[in-house]
Amino acid sequence: MRAMNTASSSHHSTSISTFTKIVSFSLLSFSLFLIFKYLSAFTTPTIQNQHLSFFNTTRPTTTPLAPPSPSPAAVAAVVRPVLERTGIINELGIMTDDFVVGEIDEGLIESIVAVANSSDDRQNVERRERKVVKVEKFRICERNFSDYVPYLGNLSEKGKGLDCLVPRPKEYKLHIPWPKSRDEVWFDNVPHARLDRVNEGAVSRKGDKLVFPGDGPQFIRGTDKYLDQISKMVPEIAFGRHTRVALDISSRPANFGAYLLERNVTTLSIATSDVHPNQIELTLERGVPAMIATFGRRRLPYPSQAFDLIHCSRCGVNWTVDGGILLLEANRLLRGGGYFVWEAEPVYKYENKLGEQWRAVEDLTSNICWELVNKEEYIAIWQKPVNNSCYLSRDPNVQPSLCNTDDNPDDIWYADVKACITRLPEYGYGTNTTDWPARLHSPPDRLFTIEMDAEKSRKELYKADSKYRNDIVRGYVGAFRLNQMNLRNVMDMKARYGGYAAALVDFQFNSWVMNVVPVSGPNTLPVIYDRGLIGVMHDWCEPFNTYPRTYDLLNAVGLFSVEQRRCNITNIMVEMDRILRPGGRVYIRDTTAVIEQLKEIAKAVGWVPLVFDSGEGPHSNWKLLTSEKRL
Repeated sequence: MRAMNTASSSHHSTSISTFTKIVSFSLLSFSLFLIFKYLSAFTTPTIQNQHLSFFNTTRPTTTPLAPPSPSPAAVAAVVRPVLERTGIINELGIMTDDFVVGEIDEGLIESIVAVANSSDDRQNVERRERKVVKVEKFRICERNFSDYVPYLGNLSEKGKGLDCLVPRPKEYKLHIPWPKSRDEVWFDNVPHARLDRVNEGAVSRKGDKLVFPGDGPQFIRGTDKYLDQISKMVPEIAFGRHTRVALDISSRPANFGAYLLERNVTTLSIATSDVHPNQIELTLERGVPAMIATFGRRRLPYPSQAFDLIHCSRCGVNWTVDGGILLLEANRLLRGGGYFVWEAEPVYKYENKLGEQWRAVEDLTSNICWELVNKEEYIAIWQKPVNNSCYLSRDPNVQPSLCNTDDNPDDIWYADVKACITRLPEYGYGTNTTDWPARLHSPPDRLFTIEMDAEKSRKELYKADSKYRNDIVRGYVGAFRLNQMNLRNVMDMKARYGGYAAALVDFQFNSWVMNVVPVSGPNTLPVIYDRGLIGVMHDWCEPFNTYPRTYDLLNAVGLFSVEQRRCNITNIMVEMDRILRPGGRVYIRDTTAVIEQLKEIAKAVGWVPLVFDSGEGPHSNWKLLTSEKRL
């Protein structure tokens, strides 16, 4: 017990001693701090502290040897200098306005002012460029212009446009929504004077509507059974999976393409405006993809290896004329491994001239290495090879010959057709596309064949563009309820890689998109078709080859700021009004200066325009112009 008390007493004494040491050390430290602070007031500020510095640079310094300490008498005689603080923070770390600015580099200040003035000058120039000229309201054209289609072949008319607005028919109504429009359209919305003669009973009138029964003289058993027969003849065609994009030539009234839409196949129907009057207009009124185009002396405005399947049902094309030059153009358009479906009398009637026609087609298709994979009743189906091995192993004297190696099969704008076989690209480019829907987002191999500046980062650009367009559509859906509008026929006026159309597929829009690739930019059409989409090359200085009132939505991103250097943008807007259906919408994203001009033009053509900030915010140089063409 005594030992424990002794230990406790010893521990208590030790604690007191430790506490005393800590207190003493603290007092000593505080005293030294006060002495140091007092002496520091006598030090002379360095020259470095007297200058205003715009850049915080750090340099290594050496500490000079301290002079000998003055005697106490000398210290008392010295008058302390007035300190000049050159910063807004005093020695206690407190902000203050009691400071003196040191020496100033006037040259530096003058340079800063000069930069600011030049910036103001640039802003003044931009303001002058943004000066908007008021546009007088356009007049309405005469009534006989209601179905006006400009003549596209006259190059002397390039740059000239209408100076009036194409009127709608007197009893025009807002179009019937899809999918109901596949089977019926308003009688008064399309010219109907020659419909009965042209469509040979495939269209009938019931009250105030035109009705499409789906059968008729073209497909006697019905369109669906006709498609079933093709699938049974060649199961590898696999509509909606392996075959995604098709071309239908002069199929009246486009029932082939209309019914293939149910099988997830986008079919572009083409016909001329003179041989088949108003057929394309009627097709587009139904909500089926179509264009005014024909096989002739010029290449069609579509890329090589564009279509997985080409269909000709009594299309009236003489495939063997002039050494088969028209079939060679079809061969250029057909994807390697794709199918050509020919439904015609020579397939099953061999007497007289019909037999001669069949033998001529057989010889020509054999010479261009097409394989007749099946023939049944009135249908014959050929398959194109997937590489050049058959072409290279032919007898050198066999005609038609191979095109030269320097021939560009994607040179399509005002390019003449060639009487030679288009070579297939090496490494299977264009033939090795994946099945739908995977091909919609897979960067295709032909992305690397496009003539453009980027070389190594093309996949990244492709993905970035797809994301950008997807964000645009998401914004339109959220802000404008775009997916709830009656928008069936859509055109992207500057499609690039087709990202806008792909986004509409992702958001399950009940629409199809015509992807337009302007001639002023790189030809990205091969990529668009490899994705399972459709498109066309076009020069926006010229009218678009379609009838009036054929599109519900026109989308343009960055188009006008480019085309204003070479085209009259007022003419483009008037052309947009011609092809836009009443009740249709326009969405234009471009620079602020361009948008301000377009807003005035939109008012002049009778639209209802609104301007919004883009997704980049109110200070961005890009704006969004939306317009509605009201009935």
